[in-house]
Amino acid sequence: MTARPPTFPTSTVLGYPRIGPNRELKRALESYWDGRSTYQDLQGTGRRLREETWRRLDGLGLGALPSGTFSFYDQMLDTAVLLGAVPDRYRGGTDEEAYFAMARGAEGVTPLRMTKWFDTNYHYIVPEIGPDTSFRLDAAKPLSEVREAREHGLETRPVLIGPVTFLLLSQAAPSAPAEFAPLDRLADVLGVYEELLRELAAEGVEWVQLDEPALVTDRTSAELDAVRAAYGRLGSLPERPALFVASYFGDLGDALPALAATPVEAIGLDLVAGGLPGLYAATPGRPTDEAARPGEIPGKLLGKLLAGKTVVAGVVSGRDVWRTDQERALAALLALRDQAGPAAHVVVSTSCSLLHVPYDLDLEPGLDPDVRRRLAFADQKIAEVVELAALLAAAPAGQGTTPTGQGTTPAATRTAGPAPRPALEHASGHTLQPAPVRSPYAVRAAAQAEHLRLPPLPVTTIGSFPQTGELREARARLAAGELDEAAYDDLVRAEIARAVALQEGLGLDVLVHGEPERNDMVQYFAEHLDGFAVTRNGWVQSYGSRCTRPPILFGDVRRPEPITVRWARHAQSLTDKPVKGMLTGPVTIVAWSFVRDDIPLRDVVFQVADAIGDEVRDLEAAGVRVIQVDEPALRELMPLRREDQGAYLEWAVAAYRRATSGAGDHTQIHTHLCYSDADQIVGAIDALDADVTTIESARSGARILDEEAIGDFERGLGPGVYDIHSPRVPSTWEIEVALKAALRVLPADRVWVNPDCGLKTRTYEQVEAALTNLVAAARHLRGDQPS
Repeated sequence: MTARPPTFPTSTVLGYPRIGPNRELKRALESYWDGRSTYQDLQGTGRRLREETWRRLDGLGLGALPSGTFSFYDQMLDTAVLLGAVPDRYRGGTDEEAYFAMARGAEGVTPLRMTKWFDTNYHYIVPEIGPDTSFRLDAAKPLSEVREAREHGLETRPVLIGPVTFLLLSQAAPSAPAEFAPLDRLADVLGVYEELLRELAAEGVEWVQLDEPALVTDRTSAELDAVRAAYGRLGSLPERPALFVASYFGDLGDALPALAATPVEAIGLDLVAGGLPGLYAATPGRPTDEAARPGEIPGKLLGKLLAGKTVVAGVVSGRDVWRTDQERALAALLALRDQAGPAAHVVVSTSCSLLHVPYDLDLEPGLDPDVRRRLAFADQKIAEVVELAALLAAAPAGQGTTPTGQGTTPAATRTAGPAPRPALEHASGHTLQPAPVRSPYAVRAAAQAEHLRLPPLPVTTIGSFPQTGELREARARLAAGELDEAAYDDLVRAEIARAVALQEGLGLDVLVHGEPERNDMVQYFAEHLDGFAVTRNGWVQSYGSRCTRPPILFGDVRRPEPITVRWARHAQSLTDKPVKGMLTGPVTIVAWSFVRDDIPLRDVVFQVADAIGDEVRDLEAAGVRVIQVDEPALRELMPLRREDQGAYLEWAVAAYRRATSGAGDHTQIHTHLCYSDADQIVGAIDALDADVTTIESARSGARILDEEAIGDFERGLGPGVYDIHSPRVPSTWEIEVALKAALRVLPADRVWVNPDCGLKTRTYEQVEAALTNLVAAARHLRGDQPS
């Protein structure tokens, strides 16, 4: 590394979608998993998608192109492979077999745990690190992608998960002693990163991006020492590319001076979620003249911290679909340039990877023009980055503002968005009425026991049943006008009858209708509520091959008519057993949508809660005895900093209770949470006051059962006993072991037996085999039949 680092181009992005504009990677993965194509075919799809991405970014005028952001499943899993951190139980086959076994499981082996990536709806694979984990470099992926891009005449910047974030987001291996933490292995991991940096330097790579989003969350002094040690060591390598450490999803706080004191050449700041140090984030409800929070850097000190550094300024949001307010973003860039001083170089970027937004607004000609003009997808955001970089370069030095100067300018807003509206109680005549209060649980439990007459360890599922190819094709034909509503309804009725008959035949106790009429648990409701727009091609990766089309919540939310009552009533007519009415909770609908930010988020969620509350009352009036209102995003939407979490949980719980508290005592209210570290919010889950709560537990190693508060949980609890995201079918014995773990901390009259999520992604063959074993395990533990 020379004393003078190479100049960073004036514009870049931290990452780009990788599933393909038409979900090409999804189809290739599922074809390979099903044995309809080879691994070489899958690799060919990957090469084509990477080439198309680089050419697209270059064609849009971006100055610096990233590589390494493509993945066949997940970037954290890729990093584990890069470092050789593959647990022994996954070895023995080919490299690709080990990779997908860690992601999805295989015969006789469960997959690694999966959870949410910070406060997004993206799921990552959690690596296992132990005291004896053997690290060794496998540089094939970053090196091959650099070489691939060069074959097309393009230079790229490899993107890697940074060593501190990798270890902080990993979990201790099952055999590790209680006092062990993966960060204890930092020195060993840094040795592998050093080797990689030397190889990249030998390859002629000028810049490397190391992503450290974990630094925007609360960190201990020991963890900040680890940041200093890691980047002090990597920055001191004599032969290496220049280092760009990217942060996103919030402000660096105390981690900024720790990182700035190291020899890294560039630091990325998320000015959308984190704000500009000294100017603060323009988040709804936070005055721009508010005093600095602990850890925020006064503007006058910023120049000293960043002297001589390249500052990659994330002023275009990678998390939403709203157009950037160019005037405010440019003001933030000018202020940052003035604060950082003449020795700093300011680069314009997205706030985070564009992985979290759809590809291209041009693929959505059917959107309402008034909504469309306010939107920007990935390609439009890149154009915004390029244009802002040109404006910044043309602006003379000293034109910006400072926190102490006259006319202080707020930091970049998340959206150009609609004009500000009044508070919720005055918005469009929508009045926020007090929510009713349900009777104490003991009263409800007695009424429900008499009404439902369920056995101990009742067996149910979470909601969805397999979405067959015939169903998906029919839905596409309906949207295209090639199939009439009557024919589609006949198909839905047949699928409901199939799901109900299967469950009744297997002996489940509380049934579901299988949701064949629904494309997605959030989009379906968005299509039936005022205030939402939906896309045709706005796909965003959730995990692996799983994609969703997040709705666009642009206005006040209303429910013009009942949404689910017709199909719930039909399903209940097919059986004497209770069939759950299936609803998505208000927090989850908002969390998994692109949401207006011109009014406080709490007010948006409360609007949705009132719409769902209306649906609860209509289901109850239609004779539905069990209603499930899912809130898998309750933990996900929680702010990353502890100081903000209490207030959020208070109103999030209040929103759920608004949606459900209108139900009578005899109606059993269920909720469901999955893949969102539910063990961290046991108190909030209890406060939801649902009669039954089902929680992902199988893939996370039943961590929630270790929480002391679970023993005091007074209502029904169903820790999911098998992982539906894996194609493997659990044995009866395996399910019994999981149930016995629950019975050690909860009495049998409170334990429910269920999978850990919906069955939409599985086949009927897998579902029937798994549910057969599920019922057998429950019956054996009840004493109904031998194992």
